Amino acid sequence: MDIDFVNLTIENLVNEHLCCIIRSKKPHPGIDAKKQWLSDRLKEGHVFRKLNAKATVFIEYAPLETAWVPITGDNYYYLYCLWATGSHKGKGYGKLLMEYCLADAKEKGKSGVCMLGAKKQKSFLSDQSFAKKFGFEVVDTTDNGYELLALSFDGTTPKFAQNAKKEEIESQELTIYYDIQCPFVYQNMETIKQYCETNDVPVSFIHVDTLQKAKELPCVFNNWGVFYKGSFETVNLLDIPYLKRILKK
Repeated sequence: MDIDFVNLTIENLVNEHLCCIIRSKKPHPGIDAKKQWLSDRLKEGHVFRKLNAKATVFIEYAPLETAWVPITGDNYYYLYCLWATGSHKGKGYGKLLMEYCLADAKEKGKSGVCMLGAKKQKSFLSDQSFAKKFGFEVVDTTDNGYELLALSFDGTTPKFAQNAKKEEIESQELTIYYDIQCPFVYQNMETIKQYCETNDVPVSFIHVDTLQKAKELPCVFNNWGVFYKGSFETVNLLDIPYLKRILKK
């Protein structure tokens, strides 16, 4: 299959779109923030590979040691995102992207590839049933149903950091940990802020702006983590109906 893919680099980052939110004319704070974040991550071996078209078809992964997630392990890749949506779904692009990641990991002598999943598929996490077709297996779990999936090449396995299994904080108000990796984060924050201001709901947003902060988080994390009444709720971005369900607890 002769498919044209492109990897983002420091040189082409300014001119390439990011797949999730494709805009060519209007500035977008989420895109600008993600590109700034990527400009530093690419130097660390972070990979963003996409179909060379105006489409949401891409994979994003990084060395686990520098991946902004509370997962520990030696010599692994962490797979943040793998998406092929809309009219481009079902054409084999996801398979090609996953095969690229696995081949890259083997070429670089990695011990394997891991990703965040859940017993029940979450909307903002890559399709774990798809990953399992390549041999990914559950290697660690949390009490509230999140799973760490891994494809090991040498028998070693990563695990959730112990702090990620805590799933509790002292604050009782709505608390959201976030980083700027996902272009949708900014607009989701604005939606939540407006609702909370209108309805007098206290809310705190905690910017995870360093690798150390990400590794020390008290919950699983892919770029977003929500707590309410001291308990961890979800890694999903929130629409208003979902937010209302949380606030009723």
